[in-house]
Amino acid sequence: MLRSLYSTLEPKIITLLRREKYLPQTFLADMIAGLAVAIVALPLAMAIAIASNLPPERGLFTAIVAGFLISALGGSRYQIGGPTAAFIVTVATVSMKHGYEGLVLATLMAGALLILMAFVRAGELIKFIPYPVIVGFTSGIALLIAFSQIKDFFGLSIGNVPPDFLEKSAVYFEHIHEVNIVAVLLAIASVATIIYAKRTLPKIPAPIIVVVLSGLAVWAFNLPVETIESRFGSIPSSLPSPSWPEITFEKLRLLLPDAITIATLAAIESLLSAVVADGMTGARHKPNAELLGQGVANVASSIFGGLPATGAIARTATNVKSGAKTPVSGMMHALWLFLFMFLLAPFIVKVPLAALAAILMVVAWNMSEIKHVKEIMKAPKSDRIVLFTTFLLTVLVDLNFAIQAGIALASILFINQMMQTTQVRPIEREEYDFDSTANKVIPERVEVYEIQGPLFFGITEKLLDTLNVFATAPKVFILRMRYVPLIDAAGLNALDILHERLSKNGTQLILSGVSPQLYRHIQKAHLHTRIGHENIVDHIDKALLRSQDFLKEEATS
Repeated sequence: MLRSLYSTLEPKIITLLRREKYLPQTFLADMIAGLAVAIVALPLAMAIAIASNLPPERGLFTAIVAGFLISALGGSRYQIGGPTAAFIVTVATVSMKHGYEGLVLATLMAGALLILMAFVRAGELIKFIPYPVIVGFTSGIALLIAFSQIKDFFGLSIGNVPPDFLEKSAVYFEHIHEVNIVAVLLAIASVATIIYAKRTLPKIPAPIIVVVLSGLAVWAFNLPVETIESRFGSIPSSLPSPSWPEITFEKLRLLLPDAITIATLAAIESLLSAVVADGMTGARHKPNAELLGQGVANVASSIFGGLPATGAIARTATNVKSGAKTPVSGMMHALWLFLFMFLLAPFIVKVPLAALAAILMVVAWNMSEIKHVKEIMKAPKSDRIVLFTTFLLTVLVDLNFAIQAGIALASILFINQMMQTTQVRPIEREEYDFDSTANKVIPERVEVYEIQGPLFFGITEKLLDTLNVFATAPKVFILRMRYVPLIDAAGLNALDILHERLSKNGTQLILSGVSPQLYRHIQKAHLHTRIGHENIVDHIDKALLRSQDFLKEEATS
């Protein structure tokens, strides 16, 4: 068992190095891919931290520490980890409510939860989160990210912007007269540059072009816009010393909901990113190892002054397109970022905030899932309801509640669909069915009904209601269960109640077509002793023979 657990948690890099030779040319390819990803990650890491109302170096610390560990310990060959735009709203809310110390503790707890999820092998369970829920909260996050960048995009002079969507709207409306035209023009030019660069210079990361050109423009023309330096001052050129937050039971209890939100979002986004990488390369990731790597990375990020981290889909795709061969490319990306911070810190602070806001606006548009929203609009009504409910709750309430409510609503609607598809009805005389009652002799005062579909808590009332259709109670009631794939506790209880009610009317219940799996559940519930072992059979012919024997016994008595 321990060997099986280790095989699911073993880092991908160890698996690869055991199976493949790591040649000098492989390292060269990884080093070049890591450099390309680092160039993309540098402005994004700072922009995400600033959008979260935190200093830009927090994003760099996260990309370096967590980015290295996610690649070193994770389960994907190509995954690139670090701070992502999906965390902006959650991080900003937690840090505003509980301060940065509270965010550190929440991230630490989230890391521990991810490690626990890895050990209980929850990596495979993430796939069961309904697709409309994922699209709904991703689209909602995209809107919130874009909305959070209005302040810097338009150069508004606002101190602290509230995290709540409606309150933020009111604050923006109050300060709309403070729009900085120069900041707006710089932001629009940055968006246009990103779009143009992606079309004409696809091999050069567009964000780094924007950062360099906008920084040069501000320096050359002395543009009156806010920069990283004017708002935050200088940034350090090295990592801070590790430090643990103060941990008390009260703080743990208070921050647990936020930690669950961070852990859930990290798990979902990292595994989605790994799936995207698999689709681009044909590789296969190890989901539980990925969760373990994410957990350790978040713990380390928190004690090194960073933010929550997860797999970054855009940076992972860049890694693949840049020719990465192994997880070493992700580790190299972290080392390149450290080198950039060490050597270029005095120049990085010259970047205008309007340009970073423009970069995140483009990121938000790419996250908006417009294509997938259009696809779901053609899906059944239940999927559309789940999508819009999750989207609205993400925007107007919070992500944690939105995910919980979305999954709950999707589950309820799924159960309703299952109830509609599962039927309890009299046997139809279908000639093509060899075991159809059309080919059988049904004795008088014997009724045959069939369940088609799972017998679970949503179907129990439908089953019991079948008794109301009889004007005169039959002597034998045969319930065919050949198309019942599973049964739950409520279904077993319904069979028990059905047997009791039939017995009171002098009717014998016979279960037909009971598979070995269903019989084991019936046996564990001790129903076979109450219904009678001889009245639970695996085929309709045996059920009819049993009904004839019962009728003879009744006639004799």
